[in-house]
Amino acid sequence: MSRSCWLMKSEPTTFSIDDLAAAPNQTTCWEGVRNYQARNLLRDEIATGDRVLFYHSACAVPACVGTAVVVREGYPDHHAWDPRHHYHDPKSSPEKPTWYMVDIRLESRFDKPVSLTEVRQDPLLADMPLLRKGNRLSIQPVTKRQFDRIVRLGKAQQ
Repeated sequence: MSRSCWLMKSEPTTFSIDDLAAAPNQTTCWEGVRNYQARNLLRDEIATGDRVLFYHSACAVPACVGTAVVVREGYPDHHAWDPRHHYHDPKSSPEKPTWYMVDIRLESRFDKPVSLTEVRQDPLLADMPLLRKGNRLSIQPVTKRQFDRIVRLGKAQQ
């Protein structure tokens, strides 16, 4: 069974790779996705064992900063049911959940961030969804070739 690869965006002021590293067992739920297309990926496509590029967005230098692995596939985002929670959605319920999440575990931090500028300049990455005009999805598919290339770029040059 082949694994899929994904890019997951997070604003580092909300949840950074350092926060993931500090989480118990370096594992957390990927919660709060409130876009139907991204929700469908979480619910229907992302599987245990899939690899993730952790991407810092909405910051001075947007960049891929490390990798993670999916350790629990899609399940209902229970935060949507809590009226006190930031991600509450009164239309979602345990009986009919609207939103989903997965659990991820830190795999590695890059020696150097792979900036959006660097991704744009690399011909091997030219067809990444990240670079498509108007694509703002917080979860995006990535090919194994793209994943491996970004991992190589994140390693410090000796």
